[in-house]
Amino acid sequence: QVQLVESGGGLVQAGGSLRLSCAASELDFSRYTMGWFRQAPGKEREFVAAIAWRGGSPDYADSVKGRFTISRDSAKNTVALQVNSLKPEDTAVYYCAAGFLLRATSWSTPARYSYWGQGTQVTVSS
Repeated sequence: QVQLVESGGGLVQAGGSLRLSCAASELDFSRYTMGWFRQAPGKEREFVAAIAWRGGSPDYADSVKGRFTISRDSAKNTVALQVNSLKPEDTAVYYCAAGFLLRATSWSTPARYSYWGQGTQVTVSS
């Protein structure tokens, strides 16, 4: 059974940093695009970042460009999201997701991802 398990969330002051991690098991990791999404209370789930199954240039939501960095370690079957210069509007539950051989045009669409983690809460205080 495929599992994605996120960790690294927490409470941080504005301007602070966190490193979110997602560990995948029972997944042919090298064939899955890995993405991060977030969902704030009362809002829809939104795309944050994604990285291709074969590596290469990642993609980011405009709201996080220059502040967040996604990376993957195929040897450990993990994907990380380094989040810097956090703002109160970054407060949300952050989800890791896996999509099989997704084209870049699909990366920002939640419905294209097959597997999801349980989420990790990030709270940024002002």
